[in-house]
Amino acid sequence: MAEWPYADEQLAYLAPPTDDHFYIEVLGDGDRRPTEVRPYTDLGDSLKYRGYHHFCLNVASVDETTAKLRARGVVIVTEPFVLSAIGRKLAFFADPFGNPIELAEVLP
Repeated sequence: MAEWPYADEQLAYLAPPTDDHFYIEVLGDGDRRPTEVRPYTDLGDSLKYRGYHHFCLNVASVDETTAKLRARGVVIVTEPFVLSAIGRKLAFFADPFGNPIELAEVLP
């Protein structure tokens, strides 16, 4: 992990403890302007938009993760389903700005 200030923001790189070839950049603070929310009501509708679509998080259990998110008030947009073609159970939820986030569980 690395942190540094930039103007009126605080930035950080987060990486798994055993792999520094993958990281997420996080930006915080700064001038908070109104943000546009992309409507995301189901997976099919979301695929109609150009550009960035979503990122995926691999989890040990999609069912347990969606239950924890739901308990925290997060709306699950696409309930867990199995996609046999790729051997995974998937689900989708949206962040507060309407960006879809995928959860994936590798099936045995």
